Amino acid sequence: MSWWLDGLLLVSLLVTAVAVLMSRDLFRAVVMFMAFGLLMALAWVRLQAPDIALAEVAIGAGLTGVLLLDAVSHFRRGRSQPASRMRE
Repeated sequence: MSWWLDGLLLVSLLVTAVAVLMSRDLFRAVVMFMAFGLLMALAWVRLQAPDIALAEVAIGAGLTGVLLLDAVSHFRRGRSQPASRMRE
């Protein structure tokens, strides 16, 4: 039964990694990146490495994801303003 879970986890990791790389929408790519980090943490738990899993969740999915979401919001805000207002 556990090999089914490992296989499903592997396929999920591959699908989310490809989704991140192929996404044209930045917000969607960041959300998929965060999902990839959570799935990667599950993979570390399956490999019996809970310390690495906690670091992956905290840094990989959590902190990095929040920083990337903030960067995407600043990027969108900057593109929506007219060029004359950006110089001020």
